[in-house]
Amino acid sequence: MSTAKATPPQLPKGTRDFYPEDMRIQTFIFDAWKRISLRFGYEEYEGPIFEHLELFTGKSGDEIVSQLYNFEDKGGRGLALRPEMTPTLARLVIQRGNAIRKPFKWFSIPRLFRYERAQKGRLREFFQLNLDVLGTESIYAEADLITATATMLLEFGLKPTDFMIGISSRKLLAAYLQEIGTPTPDLVYPILDRRLKIGPDAFAQALLDAGLSTEQGQKLNLLMSSKSLEEVKKIVSGSDSIEAIQEMEDLFEILTAAGLSECIGLDLNIVRGLAYYTGIVFEVFNKGASMRAIAGGGRYDSLCEKLGGARVPGVGFGMGDVVLADLLRDHNLLPAQSQTLDVFVATFTGDIKKTFVIANAFRKLGFNVVHPLSAIKFGKQMELANAQGAACVVYVDGEKAAEGEFEFKDLAKGTMAVGSLQKIAEYLKK
Repeated sequence: MSTAKATPPQLPKGTRDFYPEDMRIQTFIFDAWKRISLRFGYEEYEGPIFEHLELFTGKSGDEIVSQLYNFEDKGGRGLALRPEMTPTLARLVIQRGNAIRKPFKWFSIPRLFRYERAQKGRLREFFQLNLDVLGTESIYAEADLITATATMLLEFGLKPTDFMIGISSRKLLAAYLQEIGTPTPDLVYPILDRRLKIGPDAFAQALLDAGLSTEQGQKLNLLMSSKSLEEVKKIVSGSDSIEAIQEMEDLFEILTAAGLSECIGLDLNIVRGLAYYTGIVFEVFNKGASMRAIAGGGRYDSLCEKLGGARVPGVGFGMGDVVLADLLRDHNLLPAQSQTLDVFVATFTGDIKKTFVIANAFRKLGFNVVHPLSAIKFGKQMELANAQGAACVVYVDGEKAAEGEFEFKDLAKGTMAVGSLQKIAEYLKK
């Protein structure tokens, strides 16, 4: 018989364990996400954690497969763990069609999976808040989403000076690429998306490789470097470009009226996905040293149509939990990781049955309660009460309490008192 010791199980690369102290942080983030989403009138939805593979290749092309956790089921069907939520949303809309009253505002907090190199702020398994408005082309849909995004970050305790919402327009970029005679625009978008990362020389060469002339590349670089819409107006001349500028001006006017002028700005370097967005696009950046993107989104009017349904205009954004938690941690805005309880029910004499009964009575009144599960020393019980963050300890068999009453101690103040179960409940509610 082998006596070799089994190898301890390991956490899969790019994933996380959520111990209770980690779940408290996760719950804190999810509660705020849900609270603000509901405040803005978004309704919650969900979908399966895996979908047919073609749902994702139909949206992003076959090259997306290398970034997926995909597999064949026992029936030989190609499936994939969802890397994002918007294709699932589009499928839900296509399936119900006109039965869904439009426009509508939905949100979801899905668990997502992407097969990519794990690094700080980017994991292979993560959660993401998705907010989407479908069924309208109104610029107020973008304004609603951006305002909700800013409101969430402010709700977490961030200041307007801690983050920046950069706004761009795929419509403007598409119009200008046509205006300057770009031979193959689809080859240019990925280059624009990498412009700041690869440097000016590599950017110019990449444009030449994509079929643009030196002059066209210079014109495009000038547009991408613009710091204001007034500068953009001096560069473009086509009617489609002018229309896109007017749309952006309207959006900035609405957001400024909503009091967000301090945390919004023009950033034409925001391009986002190749075949996904059709209008306004935006990203939210941490204004610290990293300038990492916290969230991003934009308008995608052709997605449902591309996946085989009717045309349904839409706009949405996603905010990942990993980068957000890092940002809140940097600003000391995460909650304490210790457990918090309303009541710890203790016994001097080891009467566990009575602690069980009284604990349940407090729970029926809506309090979070813990009691010892076996007879342990009184000092150990108090250690547990303090370790679990109890606000109050109720003693079921104190000598100073009359029948129907209990001694109790406020652990924060260190004061002792005697009262009935109802009186203690009223004290805790205060």
